[in-house]
Amino acid sequence: MKYIKLLSVVAITMVLASSCSKGKSDDKAGSTELEGKITMSGAFALYPMAVQWGEEFKALHPKVQFDIQGGGAGKGMTDVLSGSTNLGMVSRDVNQEEITKGAFDISVCKDAVLPTINADNPYRDLIYQKGITVQQFIDIWVTGKLLQGDLLGNGSKEKIEVYTRSDAAGAAESWAKYLGGKKQEDLKGVGVMGDPGLAQAVVKSKFAVGFNNVSFAYDNVTKINNPGIAVLPIDINGNGTLDADENFYDNMDKVNAAILDGKYPSPPARPLLFVSRCTYRSIGYRIFKICFN
Repeated sequence: MKYIKLLSVVAITMVLASSCSKGKSDDKAGSTELEGKITMSGAFALYPMAVQWGEEFKALHPKVQFDIQGGGAGKGMTDVLSGSTNLGMVSRDVNQEEITKGAFDISVCKDAVLPTINADNPYRDLIYQKGITVQQFIDIWVTGKLLQGDLLGNGSKEKIEVYTRSDAAGAAESWAKYLGGKKQEDLKGVGVMGDPGLAQAVVKSKFAVGFNNVSFAYDNVTKINNPGIAVLPIDINGNGTLDADENFYDNMDKVNAAILDGKYPSPPARPLLFVSRCTYRSIGYRIFKICFN
């Protein structure tokens, strides 16, 4: 984990430094201090890490200011390509059209989308014995066959309240991709804006299901589930039982380890990206790609 953090810090330093201007030279140290303002927007999944990295960078370079906003991966991509921000935070693959427009991405860490339920769901214990298969997830979010029915084979008939993202979101794209290679627009459910909004929707309804990035399903300090939320465990091998090596949802550290080890499926695990806009400049007969505007 320390090695991964070191790589992340190196990557963020390279990206952020390229977005700063140089201040006055320090004659004693023979170095030039960085100063300026760096703007970022985009994926809620990357927002907490971006804030933390920004604080660490600012500790080294106090004259650098940061403006970091969430809003979803779609907003991050739109903002950076339009020149509204220096960097877009994106939690999905960059498509060819975006690359053609100048999008240049750097993978800075790995995260995952987790299906979630209300913590007071009366069938929570049974759910953690059986797990939920990918086909059952498809029948909840894509076909709608399990909106009201016997999901757990125990005769229950309560209506499942399904929530999804209303904004252009990398989390929704990654979750839909896991459900048979679908797109965000294929997901059924009540649309809710943002990771925080979707988490709150699940908290408010006993039979709600949704999905969130790791940092919104768990508390970053205590490492346990955020109040009112439980992760909906995936029966990865589809045998109708949540086996020991599939049950890693006790705390954030175990989930992150499963993501990094590949035990948690990818998608919905995926890399998180910083995206900059590149332009092309010609000098003589050579063409240079200029990034990190």
